[in-house]
Amino acid sequence: MCEGCGCSEVNAEKTLNEKVKDTLDAVRESLQSHGGDVELVGIEDDNTVKVRLQGACQGCPGAAMTMKMGIERILKEKVPEVKEVVAVD
Repeated sequence: MCEGCGCSEVNAEKTLNEKVKDTLDAVRESLQSHGGDVELVGIEDDNTVKVRLQGACQGCPGAAMTMKMGIERILKEKVPEVKEVVAVD
């Protein structure tokens, strides 16, 4: 990439945090259609993503399935650096 024109800044790779946020935004629509939501709490040094389920997802009997088979599966597929997704209160 050339220096001075700024093209390297425009094409800079997204950070892990940005990739995770973008992916969560993509799955959020599905959760919201069922009265739920997800909030990114943080990302640990080992790339474990911590999220908080909200709305109808909070306390739902299917929340564990939503976490592992939905949110975690999609995050790992779209952001391979993600080690695991865990729910926090």
